[in-house]
Amino acid sequence: MLVAATVLAGCGRGSSSGPGVSTSGPSGCPEAHARAQAAVGRAERTDIPWNGPTSGPKAVAGKTIVYVAQTMTNPGVAGAADGARDAARVIGWNVRVIDGGGTPAGIQAAMSEAVALKPAGIVIGGFDPDSTSQQVARAGAARIPLIGWHAVAAPGPSRRPELFTNITTKVEDVAAASAQWIIASSNGRAGVVLFTDASIPFAKNKSELIRKELATCAGVKLLAYENIPIPDASSRTPQEISSLLSRFPARWTYSVAINDLYFADAAPAFRAAGRKGSGPPFNIGAGDGDPSAFQRVNNKQYQAATVPEPLSLQGWQIVDEFNRAFSGRPASGYVAPVHITTADNGHGATTWDPSGYQEAYRKIWGK
Repeated sequence: MLVAATVLAGCGRGSSSGPGVSTSGPSGCPEAHARAQAAVGRAERTDIPWNGPTSGPKAVAGKTIVYVAQTMTNPGVAGAADGARDAARVIGWNVRVIDGGGTPAGIQAAMSEAVALKPAGIVIGGFDPDSTSQQVARAGAARIPLIGWHAVAAPGPSRRPELFTNITTKVEDVAAASAQWIIASSNGRAGVVLFTDASIPFAKNKSELIRKELATCAGVKLLAYENIPIPDASSRTPQEISSLLSRFPARWTYSVAINDLYFADAAPAFRAAGRKGSGPPFNIGAGDGDPSAFQRVNNKQYQAATVPEPLSLQGWQIVDEFNRAFSGRPASGYVAPVHITTADNGHGATTWDPSGYQEAYRKIWGK
């Protein structure tokens, strides 16, 4: 469990006049700062053409898939499920969602129910397949293909556990983008608090990657590494924010969290302490990009940026990958590129929804 504060090498107190505004004086890490600026500029683009599959099998008719959700209170899990439902209506399938409720027992029960229904395919929506190893084994014995959404660390097919494919952006890219945004926005001089959930291997790995990227800038200090399990975020985050503000009243200038929801829970504590919604600290979420996160970013209310998953697109990809599995074809190999949304490039949107994917999938399916 990661509970101790971790200090990176670097100079003392960070300073910033806000995201996108250069501070006076030299950068705290000229080379790393230049690299970060270039990377952030690419990630903030919104005119990215569709670079996913343009060919594949025509639609297989009459399939039912079950989406087992870690918890539908997790906006990322719910957003991908909604995207899969939309795509299923187009291709002519049925999607049933079973909510695991965010507990090990609930998720195991949901997976057991899913296997018992004998669907054409099952989605492992946002939880570790090893936590339901018995149910996964039963699905394999019944020859029910499994597709993960954020189920394992890497995108693409998995042998152990056996997944036809796993749909996610590359955690390395998301982690790097969030840290690079801090380095670029702060002119390489920041005092950072990092929020994670060390009980989830995927989340813990993401936060470690963020920490390593921040460490490439000598002018950035990681003031605290806060482990708050996502199910406890609403109760624990406000009190942790109050404590951190007492410990680092001036040095804390930036925050990064492995999920946007931490900043929804942090906002009341910042407000109670008299902090402005526009910062500091300037906060960036390294996933998932739910509508409430976009609203905070657009309105400059205690969140300055998010690295969102294209949730609707990924729901459509789930359906396309199952169609490939049912047709005896390999997985597409598509991985959505990383993106950063701020108030400047968000244009009031409440999701990151790249263009072109729906038309491409409809053409592939013959719909």
